[in-house]
Amino acid sequence: MFENSNLEMTLKKSKKTKKPGSRKKKFVYFFGDGKADGNASMKNLLGGKGANLAEMVNLSIPVPPGFTITTEVCTAFYENDKRYPSGLREEVEANLAKIEKTMGASPVGLRFGDPKNPLLLSVRSGARASMPGMMDTILNLGLNETVTEGIARASGNPRFAYDSYRRFIQMYSDVVMGMDSQALERLIEQKKESRSVKLDTELTADDWKELIEKFRAKIRENLGRDFPDDPVEQLWGAIGAVFGSWMTKRAVEYRRIHNIPSHWGTAVNVQAMVFGNMGNDCATGVAFTRDPSTGEKRFFGEYLINAQGEDVVAGIRTPQPINIEARQKNGVNLPSMEETLPECYRRLVKIYRKLESHYRDMQDIEFTVQNKKLWMLQTRNGKRTAQAAIKIAIDLVKEKKISVKEAIGRIDPNQLDQLLHPTLDPKAKKEIITKGLPASPGAASGAVVFNAEDAVAAAGRGEKVILVRTETSPEDIHGMNMAEGILTARGGMTSHAAVVARGMGKCCVAGCGEIRISEVDEYFTADPRQPGSGRQPDRGGLPGSGRRVKKGEWITLNGSTGEVMLGRVPTTDPKLSGDFATLMKWVDRYRVLQVRTNADTPNDARVARNFGAEGIGLCRTEHMFFETDRIEAVREMILADTKADRDRALAKILPMQKGDFKEIFRVMKGLPVTIRLLDPPLHEFLPHHEEELMAIAANLRVPVEKISAKNESLKEANPMLGHRGCRLGITFPEIYEMQTRAIMESACELVRNENLRLVPEIMIPLVGHMNELKILREKVDAVCRQVIDEAQVKMTYLIGTMIELPRAAVTADEIAVHADFFSFGTNDLTQTTFGLSRDDAQKFLPFYVENHILEHDPFVILDRGGVGVLIRIAGEKGRKVKKNLKMGICGEHGGEPQSIKFCHETGLDYVSCSPYRVPIARLSAAQAAIKTNSKNQ
Repeated sequence: MFENSNLEMTLKKSKKTKKPGSRKKKFVYFFGDGKADGNASMKNLLGGKGANLAEMVNLSIPVPPGFTITTEVCTAFYENDKRYPSGLREEVEANLAKIEKTMGASPVGLRFGDPKNPLLLSVRSGARASMPGMMDTILNLGLNETVTEGIARASGNPRFAYDSYRRFIQMYSDVVMGMDSQALERLIEQKKESRSVKLDTELTADDWKELIEKFRAKIRENLGRDFPDDPVEQLWGAIGAVFGSWMTKRAVEYRRIHNIPSHWGTAVNVQAMVFGNMGNDCATGVAFTRDPSTGEKRFFGEYLINAQGEDVVAGIRTPQPINIEARQKNGVNLPSMEETLPECYRRLVKIYRKLESHYRDMQDIEFTVQNKKLWMLQTRNGKRTAQAAIKIAIDLVKEKKISVKEAIGRIDPNQLDQLLHPTLDPKAKKEIITKGLPASPGAASGAVVFNAEDAVAAAGRGEKVILVRTETSPEDIHGMNMAEGILTARGGMTSHAAVVARGMGKCCVAGCGEIRISEVDEYFTADPRQPGSGRQPDRGGLPGSGRRVKKGEWITLNGSTGEVMLGRVPTTDPKLSGDFATLMKWVDRYRVLQVRTNADTPNDARVARNFGAEGIGLCRTEHMFFETDRIEAVREMILADTKADRDRALAKILPMQKGDFKEIFRVMKGLPVTIRLLDPPLHEFLPHHEEELMAIAANLRVPVEKISAKNESLKEANPMLGHRGCRLGITFPEIYEMQTRAIMESACELVRNENLRLVPEIMIPLVGHMNELKILREKVDAVCRQVIDEAQVKMTYLIGTMIELPRAAVTADEIAVHADFFSFGTNDLTQTTFGLSRDDAQKFLPFYVENHILEHDPFVILDRGGVGVLIRIAGEKGRKVKKNLKMGICGEHGGEPQSIKFCHETGLDYVSCSPYRVPIARLSAAQAAIKTNSKNQ
């Protein structure tokens, strides 16, 4: 939080000498009165909001005049100990004068700080990437006692004037001064109780005048200083607060979640205020040019009569539908804007169509109506669900507004995750306790929590939670990110909860007016006697007498219908067809990379095939060892004292592994299947707790002491770097020989009996030296040839290795002599390159990312500068030895879009990822190919 005392009110001159004839850097760009210094192409400099405000002015759309302070000032602000660059103050003053001149005809303003003809300002953030609700906004700036009196006289509406002043005090004291906002909110509640009213709109001008005095006294009491009356001081305080909000915890967290670089900074937009709260011929609203949940081509939005914009997005009042169609569809009794302000609604329709046509994308717009005059406050590409994103992109292609390549580029690959997971089973029994607005589709079940901190803590323990709030605020962003779904009592389809949830792909039910929340006692009640549609919920209040749900109890949300259900409701797998199938056909047309899956079971393989996987890039055989019916045989093998004893135990495992491989081969129907031989150290298969030790000893009929001694002998200081991978295969060759036999016998039987065409790929892990692969290849080759001879079939097989050690990467030319393929195990390659443990590094890696020591978590996004360099070296060296050496990656990075782009650029043949990320990888591969081709043209 930035206090006035921390701001540089007197801007120091730069010490740098200006070169003769050099051009002074421009920090402020004006827009208004039909002219703008900027345009939509200047998004990096002016931020998304500033660039689009300028563009709307250029399109002759009515926009309140204003100016944008560039993102470069934000960068300078942080690089120069929170001091502004020289000359900024003069530019701001000059552009403020332009606003005054442009607004001269306005009934409420002409001069900033002039009590007779006062001009008020709004101060808003505007980064180049949309960050809804994450940074600070100040409205009604420029008010003090004398200016408020002047507005009351000029407007003839004292209630409007004092309502605006109290709003300004609440906002400014919170955002700039660091005042506890709830302290002032409680004063409002007390006043409403004393007046026996429920709504803010029912308080009079005199009520607000009295509250303003109490506000100022409370601020003085809590902060030890007065609320500022000087409009110029207020302006610079607000500008500093907006720049300061770029580094607030919630903004940093949002950027982390959405991979937005911190060095981009934010612009500041200063605009003349227009008022939606001057009376019943005034309004404010938010709308989307298409439905952001479904993508349906219909005007979608909400508005409020006699209100300011924050009232809509903050959920303080229940908004009304934008048009008759929405009112009828949602069964709401409140009148629509189409009915209450028909002329303004028609102008709004004309403008939204113009904007969508110009930007060739669905727009999120904000507007205000002042005395029946429509003003546009913002347009931006709207946040949307994955389902909506796909439909909108495909529809825009059909409407010939964009190309297929553009449509592919419009879809965020990570958003597809929303479509790929189970939804509620329509046949399942459901106990619906209440219903709200279907704010973000999908289904989610979890234990109820009532604050963001509890959500984060529970998720950290591996628990699933639903975050239940009266309304969410930007401070809740970390909890929203960790929750399975979000339920709010207040707010509409364009509230903070709804917009942020849709952007995150989280299920959300908003504006559930039937629920009453007790945050202190941590429970909510769903009272069906209170109408859920069109209800104006009270602020605060105690829960009613309906169904009580306590913290920790499970509920289920259906974000597509708005239903809230008790307990866990069963789900069904998604059916991907229609628009999704069309998109996948398009991406397969352009991508170069093949997409395989990491699958250890036949079911995983089936799921991946349904999502379009072109083979298996990693089948981890050790996962099969942990099955209940075979772990005992594995332990018997580990405890064996002689090779003969080990062979007897392995003979028990052989048919089990063979059955697994056979079914996986069947599911993949001839597509390539890469099977990794045993990788983890043997101690992972042994029990470590006393009770389990006793049980295993009894089952295997061996002394407990023998198991304990074996545990001790296998103990390693760093198992990740110890006796595992190919080192096991060399010291205990019978293990790899058994696995190879299981692979080849299952493949040969399918070729002979079911006429399948198979090319098994056997992968030897953790090779660090060519001799390791040479020795093991000879042993694996011998078993393969023997099994093929015994089966009397013709079969080709491949033997390769996983490159997961730096030494393997830099000696890849030597290793390639003995390999038919390379598979980069980027999980372990990242660990060994950085010297980090993936399990332990999470204790400090978030700190590294937050403090810009690392740009990204290297276990999430592939580290191009280190791990990526090793992959390039290995690829180049390997293909010098074998020109057509097949290469791919099979770590978690195989399903991450930025990492997939790297794989395309590096010339790998495939990526392999978890089954549910296969469509994400397909789309990412297509986007990488399209981008590369466009650069080369």
